[in-house]
Amino acid sequence: MQPFDDSPLARDGKVLILAYDHGLEHGPVDFEGLEGSEDPARTFEAATHPAVTSLAVQKGVAESYYPSYEENVDLLLKLNGTSNLWMGEPDSAVNCSVEYAAELGASSVGFTLYGGSNHEIEMAEEFREAQEAARTHDLPVVMWSYPRGQGLKNDTAPDTIAYAARQALELGADVAKVKYPGSKAAMEHAVSMAGRTRVVMSGGSKTTDREFLESVKNVIDAGGVGLAVGRNVWQREDPTRILDALEAVIFDETSVDEALARAE
Repeated sequence: MQPFDDSPLARDGKVLILAYDHGLEHGPVDFEGLEGSEDPARTFEAATHPAVTSLAVQKGVAESYYPSYEENVDLLLKLNGTSNLWMGEPDSAVNCSVEYAAELGASSVGFTLYGGSNHEIEMAEEFREAQEAARTHDLPVVMWSYPRGQGLKNDTAPDTIAYAARQALELGADVAKVKYPGSKAAMEHAVSMAGRTRVVMSGGSKTTDREFLESVKNVIDAGGVGLAVGRNVWQREDPTRILDALEAVIFDETSVDEALARAE
């Protein structure tokens, strides 16, 4: 059973996850340069935009802020995450159970897997427990499928991204969140490898509106179902403007030029 289609995670089969787990994963550096971006309430407000299908946060942020927004925001609870203070081989601590995520009101859950890490086996076993528990609660599972480790020289190579998408399918994820492999053709390959697991692009570091929207357009044209984005939205002075443009590209499948015009 795959609960994706009946979940708020998707709108007309497309996905726009607003990710805000960076405070744990990256630390204060991601909030520098834009006053107020460290305040979760600002991003929760942005997540009320109709283009946003879910907001991905860690447990503590969900506990503190989600009750004020539960009528207007769908919660994706990240089950694991590790600070950037960790200097070892890539790993991710399990910080929340599926059962507690459901109690908090999550409509989906997310889990990071670092394929290729020396800790991959442990993380895959933890994912198994989370995925099977999520099935009992009818919660879709989004895998942050990020090949990473001392044996990987290029974690955005097309074959590596395709492997990440396939790993998400094989382990039972409903959605694979992968990095952009650099071209529409490479993304088509990843989507093909993912089978019935849907593929979304990781938003990555902040870039220009046009560059960002062109990569999203390539993902949609390649058969991906959308985007999981953080910094390219909440690091902007006006998150609504870029969300208007993303709504046009992802859900209306407009050109980038038309999307930018709508956002003016």
